[in-house]
Order: sequence, then structure tokens, then C-alpha cells
Amino acid sequence: MQFCDDCGSMMHSRDGEMVCTDDDCGGSAERDEDLAAQFVSTEAQTDDDVIETEEGANFEGKPTANDVICDECGHTKAWYTIKQTGAADEPPTRFFKCQECGYRWRSYN
Repeated sequence: MQFCDDCGSMMHSRDGEMVCTDDDCGGSAERDEDLAAQFVSTEAQTDDDVIETEEGANFEGKPTANDVICDECGHTKAWYTIKQTGAADEPPTRFFKCQECGYRWRSYN
């Protein structure tokens, strides 16, 4: 894998040269044929299956069963998402958002 010297983004091969994947950068470099023989190009991936977990995201996550209680309003239903926040051998963190008042909290299993 080759990275852009200007911005550090990953580069891909186009018309015999390596070009930066960051459209704002526009960096390019000569393609090293010895190095290129070691890599396989793949089709571009889509982000259709990505679940947005940022605080301002429109996607609220999956609904919970009645197994959580909001500390703010006592409501028993929330949206949740799961994210790996620690090392791979640690359990993931569940992030909750109350469906009634919008209060957010997390649970470490």
C-alpha cells in the first residue's frame, strides 16, 4: 500500500501513476512496478452498510427492548448503537439515546 507524501492519505493506481485518494490534495507519484506487483486493486467500497454513531447523526440506532431505564425521565425504551471503544479483547460499548427525552448514556458490558 502506498501513501501520499503530501497528506498521508492512501494512494491508488490510475493511468500508470499513483494518485492520492483525497480529492483536495491531488498528490501523485510514479508507480513503482516492483512494488505494484505485490498489490491487488479492488473495486471501490460503498458505505451503504455503515452505521453512523456520531452524536449529531440522523440515524438513531436500533430500538431496545424494555431492558433499559433512562436516568433522566424513567422511560424504558431507547435507541442504541454498539462501538468497539477499547482493545479488541474487551467487550464493545453500547451507546443509548432515550426515545422520550433524548438523554444519552453508555454501558460498558
